[in-house]
Amino acid sequence: MDQSEEKTDKAVDIYRDTWVRFLGYANEVGEAFRALVPVSFVWGSYAVSTAYVTADAVDKGKKAAVVHGDNPGRTTRVAVAVVDTFVWQALASVIIPGFTINRVCAASLYLLGRTNKWPLPVRKWTTTAIGLSTIPFIITPIDRSVDFLLDSSLRKVYKETKKEE
Repeated sequence: MDQSEEKTDKAVDIYRDTWVRFLGYANEVGEAFRALVPVSFVWGSYAVSTAYVTADAVDKGKKAAVVHGDNPGRTTRVAVAVVDTFVWQALASVIIPGFTINRVCAASLYLLGRTNKWPLPVRKWTTTAIGLSTIPFIITPIDRSVDFLLDSSLRKVYKETKKEE
């Protein structure tokens, strides 16, 4: 079987394999625009990202419920699917990237103010451009770091729970 057939055989996860995935980055875009827009816009972008994270976690819980049917330990496995997805997504899609872009933008605005005489609107737009251009570079390192963090902590608890069943 070639790779194109494999891809069509797998079910599409709308939260990870479609444009919906980009909703998880809404808060990063909001943070990049923080210098230019009202703070309510930034908080709104966090609401969009949090809704995405919650929807993905609920979806993974529903899928786990179907897979485990009426088997013993079903409730635990569904809870693990929901918690693992929610924690991973919250850290990798909202908390860490939002903080990172916030700090990159704050530092760039500060440094631009200290190192040149550009008008404030130009510095703010430059800061926004820097924040937006940073997003693609932070995604993979953050995702891998969150995987490592969860594998080293929370997922060890899940494995112990599975052994007890």
